Amino acid sequence: MKKPLTPKILREAPVLRCDRQATQKQERLILLINPFYPKDPHASFGKHVLTPTLALTSVAGATPDGWEVRYWDENLLQGHPPWNPFPAVVGITVHLTFARRAYALADWYRSRGATVILGGLHAQSCPEELADHADAVAIGDGVRVWPQILADHASGCLKKYYQADYDHAYEDSPPPLRRILDRKSFLTTSSFNASRGCHNRCGFCYLSTRGLKMPYQTRRPEHIVEEFKSDDQPYGVFTDNNLGSDRQYLGRLCRALRPLRKIWSAAVSVDVADEPELIREMALAGCMGVFIGFESLSDENIRRAGKKAPRTEDYARRVEIFHRNGIQVNGSFVFGFDHDPGDVFAKTVSWIEEARLECATFHILTPYPGTPLFRQMEREGRLLHKNWDFYDTSHAVFRPRHMSPSDLEEGYAWAYQQLFSHRSIWRRRPRQRSAVLPYFCMSYLYKKSNFFWPFLIRQRWTMRAWRPLMEWTRRRHFRHCLALESGAQTPQKASGLVVPASV
Repeated sequence: MKKPLTPKILREAPVLRCDRQATQKQERLILLINPFYPKDPHASFGKHVLTPTLALTSVAGATPDGWEVRYWDENLLQGHPPWNPFPAVVGITVHLTFARRAYALADWYRSRGATVILGGLHAQSCPEELADHADAVAIGDGVRVWPQILADHASGCLKKYYQADYDHAYEDSPPPLRRILDRKSFLTTSSFNASRGCHNRCGFCYLSTRGLKMPYQTRRPEHIVEEFKSDDQPYGVFTDNNLGSDRQYLGRLCRALRPLRKIWSAAVSVDVADEPELIREMALAGCMGVFIGFESLSDENIRRAGKKAPRTEDYARRVEIFHRNGIQVNGSFVFGFDHDPGDVFAKTVSWIEEARLECATFHILTPYPGTPLFRQMEREGRLLHKNWDFYDTSHAVFRPRHMSPSDLEEGYAWAYQQLFSHRSIWRRRPRQRSAVLPYFCMSYLYKKSNFFWPFLIRQRWTMRAWRPLMEWTRRRHFRHCLALESGAQTPQKASGLVVPASV
């Protein structure tokens, strides 16, 4: 199978130049960096600029007065990271797939006199690895330890490790500092976490990392409403692991959001459809899209992963409940489970088309360090290597049960190729004729315009490209809500556009 081409600017991070020195160091300046990571040629290039990282804006929100905070996302393709004026403190979030780049950035800034703080998901599982490249490592809830790190830096008594658990009241966390963001470069800067944690503990999920205890907590709905209003965006994304984990809370949140007349998307579990009335409340509150981790169409795979979910044969009925309420579905599927036969790719794509999912996201099963899945694969001798660069859910890093690693990668690529083919886009079109054109517009912008996305991103035209479609979506969605409120049965009047939830 011919591999799609990826422009160099999306494959390789900017070269860190040796001739750029700290000529003007600003003692109260903090630079927060989201490192570059290579883009999967099979997926959409546009999905990487849907929303900014909430982790860094949350850390920025916890910064005490007297500091200036700047934000730099290398994935916005703006070239070499900032160096003049030179920051006194550099904070870098680290995920295992871009750990190598994070370390290169840390070494570059440290060698020029900056104090470098590393944190993020990878700090929980491999803190010693991060410590080799940092002045301090933040483990766990970085928002809680950030003020202390800055105080210790200022007084000259910085420690190597700072650790905070997640057992404090989530409600007390400061709101993200969104004013440091370049609004033109993202689909929306209104990303939120209304809850933290999840009632599921899937063996492949980072939430099951050894030593990580994150009890499920929620924030008051009125605080979310205030954040949404203050950011002045028509569309928001909830980046919660599962916004529907507490259905009573989700109902209260929807009732609070409803007067805003803004649209939003969120990740929920498929069992939320156990309560059709709640799905209706979501729609009336502006929910126009959900990201659902179906993971697999095999009940045995779901059971062995430790995921609580209804039987897979009932998935399609539940998808239809969302569709009847004008809510689009972006389904997430994982390939490589021990009960995946060789035809799993074709069967999955066929089911997606039959269920008319507006979009889908595929992943190769990836054993993250510290998780039960990683320990299982290590114990069974099935890990191929520990090169974190390839632990990105698009490469096979272990030996599957019923196929070769190369077969797994080829099947993954084939599934994406089929999903984004003209044929599949046509087969998944909405049943209502008036919704077909906007659906095509969004589908083709999301993936079929991959050749154009590097230009849009570099020119900071992401919002300009998406905004007309978002307003079209918003108006169509609330027209559909009028029918829902009147009690009319209009199962085919979906909004017609799909804006995949951030993954």
